[in-house]
Amino acid sequence: MLHKVQIAGMTIDPASNTPIIILKSQESDHMIPIWIGLFEASSIASILQNINFERPMTHDLFKNLLDRLNISISKIEICDLEENTYFAKIYFTGLESSFCMDARPSDAIAIALRFKASIFVDEKVIEKSAITAGSDPAEILDKSEEGKKWADYLENLSPEDFGKYKV
Repeated sequence: MLHKVQIAGMTIDPASNTPIIILKSQESDHMIPIWIGLFEASSIASILQNINFERPMTHDLFKNLLDRLNISISKIEICDLEENTYFAKIYFTGLESSFCMDARPSDAIAIALRFKASIFVDEKVIEKSAITAGSDPAEILDKSEEGKKWADYLENLSPEDFGKYKV
């Protein structure tokens, strides 16, 4: 079973300085933290904050190409989790056919946001990785006072908050 999710926030893992994107199920209080690369985090943040660059970033270039080919993204799916590695699929729809391709979740999310496509997480991924709202995802890695402050901040962050800040 697939669960529709939305981006609940982004943060930095204090132990590794790696960006984390937090997905929240729209049907429950489950949240899925996914560690991603800095480039992908920047790409995701730029689209969430409506930042346009003079020249397209890689994910924007990919969207421009698909637009020219009359191919859209119908959805993405975070489909598996094995040994702390997440797997995703991007579902494409063209004039003559539909198909899907494997992708890293961070790339799939960055592309889905550009197409305003839905993001889904497979039930088995939620079972393996999810935390529930009210638990403290940042505190898992950082039990310091600063970590608790970040956890409180993340817990109250909504997708609409991303548009309020300029980089």
